[in-house]
Amino acid sequence: MQLICCFTCNKTPEEGLTSEVRYPSCTGLVMAGYQGWFSAQGDEMNRGWYHYGFNSDRVTIDLWPEMSEYSKKYVAPFKMADGSDAYLFSSYDEETVDLHFKWMQEYGIDGVFMQRFLVEVKGGAGKRHFNKVLESALKAARKYDRAIALMYDLSGCQAADLDVLEKDWQELQTLFALTDTEQNPTYVRHNGNPILAIWGVGFNDNRRYSTAGVKQVIESLKSKNDVSIMLGVPYYWRTLSTDTENNPVLHELIKNSVDIVMPWAVGRYNNDNYALRSQLTGDLYWCANNNLDYFPVVYPGYSVGNRTNNIDYYEMIPRSEGDFLWQQVAGAKAAGVKSLYIAMFDEIDEGTAIFKCAEEGNLPVFEDKSKRFVGYEKGIGSDYYLWLAGEATKWIRGETGYGITKPIRNNK
Repeated sequence: MQLICCFTCNKTPEEGLTSEVRYPSCTGLVMAGYQGWFSAQGDEMNRGWYHYGFNSDRVTIDLWPEMSEYSKKYVAPFKMADGSDAYLFSSYDEETVDLHFKWMQEYGIDGVFMQRFLVEVKGGAGKRHFNKVLESALKAARKYDRAIALMYDLSGCQAADLDVLEKDWQELQTLFALTDTEQNPTYVRHNGNPILAIWGVGFNDNRRYSTAGVKQVIESLKSKNDVSIMLGVPYYWRTLSTDTENNPVLHELIKNSVDIVMPWAVGRYNNDNYALRSQLTGDLYWCANNNLDYFPVVYPGYSVGNRTNNIDYYEMIPRSEGDFLWQQVAGAKAAGVKSLYIAMFDEIDEGTAIFKCAEEGNLPVFEDKSKRFVGYEKGIGSDYYLWLAGEATKWIRGETGYGITKPIRNNK
């Protein structure tokens, strides 16, 4: 699908409103996941260093965002090597979200699925935080003509929490006219209806909710709403093996109530064994036979040394200066994939972020010298993975000049 911006740069979001549906299908889109869960000490949310995990000399992020372009930033409890202050952002600030969507437009990434964690939005501070982030994102999506959609993440849920999902979805229609084509023309549609993604169904990691319970929620949602469902499932969903519960209810749910399948690939392979572990061809065949669309996940690398407090887990799956990400993009293209989900835009906790992060040699330091932050590879630029994701978007969209070899960036 050829995407042509319908807004001029000098228009405000309100002036740019239109009843035209800008993104009538997920097909042809390259979208990232957007966590938006970071709070900073001193921001208006007043949750402290939420999701940064600072506790004495402990922290739960591996990557450090490159902060030079943020108009609002906060002094962090770490110093740079030269003794100067280190800074971080808060996702609660509208300025932060606006900057991130601006980067999406600048580098040609179609948009994002806004993560909405069900255990957070039951009420209280979590709900206030994610409502504010979503409000800012909808405004920025209009301003920069970026595709936007909602993804409920079920991680940490109990069975009773599933009842929150449908209620919350309805509340968002009232608060933000979420899927109204005039108010939010860049909200993504698929098969004629607004897309709603639900992530975390069918995993065999002892979750406290069941696939049958999710099936009931989705059936109720679809009976009361014009909505298409994207389902985030384990990587081996098709064979009901490895990371997937051996439960035929998952296939029943997918066949009867789901429009798009999105298998979670993060951590399932690395640069050395991707070709052996790739499930793309079989998944695509299964989906085609069952009249389903397919939205595969690619990711740039993985690092959880600080999150797990284990130095062996720094750069657990190396980025290899973008070779790993491009290998997956090339594999998806060769398989005939029409869309991609990049995990993730701002996930510095697990080291999968593609937004601007500091390079090696320009990072805060720990007092405990056995610990460290992980930087992007020195010399590639803090925006390299945004650029590479933009190149992937062009290729998936059908532009020529790309191949199995990673593109070379001529100008930084």
